[in-house]
This record gives sequence, C-alpha cells and structure tokens, in this order.
Amino acid sequence: MPAILYSYRRCPYAMRARMALSYSGVRVEIREISLKDKPAHMLQISPKGTVPVLALENGTVIDESLEIMHWALANNDPDDWLTRGNKISIETARQLISQNDLSFKKILDRYKYAIRFPEMSQDEYRTEGEQFLQSLELRLHENTYLLSDSLSIADIAIFPFIRQFASVDEAWFARAPYPALRQWLERLTNSPLFVGVMHKYPTWYA
Repeated sequence: MPAILYSYRRCPYAMRARMALSYSGVRVEIREISLKDKPAHMLQISPKGTVPVLALENGTVIDESLEIMHWALANNDPDDWLTRGNKISIETARQLISQNDLSFKKILDRYKYAIRFPEMSQDEYRTEGEQFLQSLELRLHENTYLLSDSLSIADIAIFPFIRQFASVDEAWFARAPYPALRQWLERLTNSPLFVGVMHKYPTWYA
C-alpha cells in the first residue's frame, strides 16, 4: 500500500508538496478532501486539520508541506533541487522560503481577502507584498530560476504563493514591472510537473 497524501487541490502548501512528491517519483495515494468535511482519519493523525498530511506506510505522519518536500527529495532528487554541496545556495533557499512562509504569506492573505482585514486597503497590502516580488524580480534578472539556471526547492516552494498573488488581480500583474517574474511564473505554471499535479480528483470519503 502506498503512502497516503491528504490534499486540497488549490492549497499552495499542498501544491508544493505534490510537486516534490511527483518529481521524486514517490508513489502516493492522493486523497482530495473537502475543507468543510475533513476525513476523520486525517484529523486523527493530524489534529491541526490542515493539508497537506502525508501518512507513510510505517505509521510516520508528516503534516508540514516543507517537511514533506524535504522527505521526498531525500528519497530521490535527480536534478539536485536541494543544491547539495553548495552552502551558499542552501542558505539562500532557506532564507527565501522563510521569507515567503513567514512574511509574504501573511501579506498575501490580507491582499486576497482585504475585506476581512480593514486595517489597510487592498492596494496597500499589495504594495507591501511587492517588496518580496521586487526581490525575486532582481534575482530572475540574473538567472532563469531563483538560485541559478536550474530549478531548486526555492522555486517550487515559493511558486504556488506567487501564482496566488498574481491571480488576485491578473490585469494589474500583467502590467506590473515584473517581466522576469511573469516569465518564471508562466514557465512553472505550464510545466508538465505542475500540470500533472493539478489533476482533478474526486473528493475522498471514507
């Protein structure tokens, strides 16, 4: 029996976990959940109730997306997404992902759901988020991807969140001063890897 991944198709955390698992070739059973009716087994093994949740055959449960990515890449990383042996790239990836997960995601939520956060306007939240976009744009002027001309864990871990930010106001993003970031986003969005993990599964029920 393969490992089980509880997932939600449109969740950016679940997206990056699915991408790493697919890339590594790890066989998993995808269980698409309903956020309004979460499976009892998922809640039993991960009471915090968020996706993704990976249940391994040996009983181990991994319920943080970045940890799932690292677990998958530890099993198989043919293109060296982890940039092993390059301490500078490893540290840069760690810093970028941390900035995305701890700061940018918070701003993204407020930008996307600005009506829930009336402390500032949607445009003001977007301006805050642009600081991260600008830093990525500068990096992408130098290389095809965030660390080099090859994909890395940083690209895959951050991509779903930039995709979500861009989708809030597609017309604005299309004319914003981030041409390199748009190319990077389009390249990843159209990649066979991403297209493959966005397959629509029926909602799983026990």
